Amino acid sequence: MKKLFISADIEGTCGIAAWDETHKGHPDYERYALRMSREVAAACEGALEGGMDLVMVRDAHGSARNLDWSCLPRQVQLIRGWGQDPLCMMSGLDESFYGAVFTGYHDLAGSGENPLSHTMSTSLVWLTLNGEPLGEAHINAYTAALYRVPLLALSGDSGICAKAKALVPACRTVAVNRGAGNLVHSIHPEVALVKIREAVRQACQERRESFALNLPDTFRLDVRFSQHAKAYSAGFYPGVKRLDSHTLRYEADDWYEVLRMMHFCL
Repeated sequence: MKKLFISADIEGTCGIAAWDETHKGHPDYERYALRMSREVAAACEGALEGGMDLVMVRDAHGSARNLDWSCLPRQVQLIRGWGQDPLCMMSGLDESFYGAVFTGYHDLAGSGENPLSHTMSTSLVWLTLNGEPLGEAHINAYTAALYRVPLLALSGDSGICAKAKALVPACRTVAVNRGAGNLVHSIHPEVALVKIREAVRQACQERRESFALNLPDTFRLDVRFSQHAKAYSAGFYPGVKRLDSHTLRYEADDWYEVLRMMHFCL
């Protein structure tokens, strides 16, 4: 059985431009939760047309209770809520999956490509890995690579699409938004659905070896917190070094240990 894993976020959904549109309970939220659901459905449909037998979707935004089941094909299984494990947005992934797809993804903390750019939490100013800026797509692509699951496709803002292509050149990307300051320039949502479906379909029909991503031998994670008290607290995690009142460093040879550190500290 060929299985695809989809990790779904919302801040890179077509047309989204403000935090109010991402928060459950806000009047603007429902329309963008529906768009998020429809974009995930398009990715699922593309995967099934591309030869996948089953699609596992991990709702990975906020409460992790955003996706509307009624939008998704019957060959889809859905993971909702948080299990509080280090895989976080990739919970449920293992070596049995043919590939991974990320939908609704956004650019990283410190970027100006999306009004909602952040990494893991808005309490972080920036993260770097081995000296390079680090975002959620990069983190989750490395987590997939840990289980030898390649990143096949990604949809989101133009900034994160460019970074995904730099990390995995064969990755199929669909840029639905382009941000500048607090504005977002978007393609039409119905066009986004067509593009996402086709990108995932094509990616699933290609040789998965084309999307291979090798993990570094060692990892040096630097984290800058906006609040010094949070940095102080996280600084007690075993192996963490304090670089200054707001900045911490953690080094490891195992990516899972980096995920564990982020799980407890970020």
